[in-house]
Amino acid sequence: QVQLQESGGGLVQAGGSLRLSCSATGHTSSDHPVGWFRQAPGKERECVAAIRYSGRSTLNYYPDSAKGRFTISRDDVKNPTYLQLNNLKPGDTAVYYCASTVLYYAGDYVPRLPNQYQTWGQGTQVTVSS
Repeated sequence: QVQLQESGGGLVQAGGSLRLSCSATGHTSSDHPVGWFRQAPGKERECVAAIRYSGRSTLNYYPDSAKGRFTISRDDVKNPTYLQLNNLKPGDTAVYYCASTVLYYAGDYVPRLPNQYQTWGQGTQVTVSS
């Protein structure tokens, strides 16, 4: 059984940066996509980045709100999955979660919906002050 643990959240001023880490224990595989989600009070949980390996290719997904500012990365299955957050805005304030899925996806699709992921971490708070 896979367990996930996030770290790296905190309080940062607008324009600042943070790097979040997602460490996995248990049976992990490079075939399992990993996603980073966030949820602000009163809002739905949304994907801000996801990564999946297909053969020798690394596939990433970013919504428009994250493109150019957020970067997801993972060196290999034994190392954490990171989410680099740059040029943070007050609207990025939320609890950030990492999640993994054992479902298989063909082609170049990267899962990005909360119901496509089965395992979740406890979350880490990111607060951006203006």
